Amino acid sequence: MNQKTIGYAVCGSFCTHAKAMEGLEQLRAAGYSLVPIVSEAVAANDTRFGNAHDLMREMERICDHRVISSLTEAEPIGPKKLLDLLVIAPCTGNTLGKLAAGIADTTVTLAAKAHLRNGRPILLAPSTNDGLGASARNIGELMARKYIYLVPFRQDDPVNKPTSLVADFTQLSAAAQAALEGRQLQPVLLGPKE
Repeated sequence: MNQKTIGYAVCGSFCTHAKAMEGLEQLRAAGYSLVPIVSEAVAANDTRFGNAHDLMREMERICDHRVISSLTEAEPIGPKKLLDLLVIAPCTGNTLGKLAAGIADTTVTLAAKAHLRNGRPILLAPSTNDGLGASARNIGELMARKYIYLVPFRQDDPVNKPTSLVADFTQLSAAAQAALEGRQLQPVLLGPKE
């Protein structure tokens, strides 16, 4: 059994939630202790990709832990040193921008701020339609920061959505292990899916 505790924060890239749950299952299979976290958008919105309540119940089942879904629940992550690693998967363009700017006004961004105060790693799994557009500078800014690591990512549809990026969720467990060891899983930028 792995003794490390990983916070698993899910943001509102709703079309990638199924892949994010597969990534969460990977971490459970690897034996990590897991703490589920959701953004306000995830907690409040039912979409064509699924029901918010069902997603949170599934996260609680996988993690065997109650979902953190508010600022007051996220704040103790830092002072109590609750996590060894924080994974944000999917990490939306909005969350990338807030993290790059040091804004901590959501459950997920406050969890990140609280966790970083302990000098512990954060693993981001980008999923954003503007990853090669407005969010590109935020990804670059975050890649240059200490304690920030990324799940390898690629363009998900270069022809129809040329600025869209998505993490390769099949590499999430390996990327988490690398981040816990203080290294970036390589290559970060992946070629087209075959």
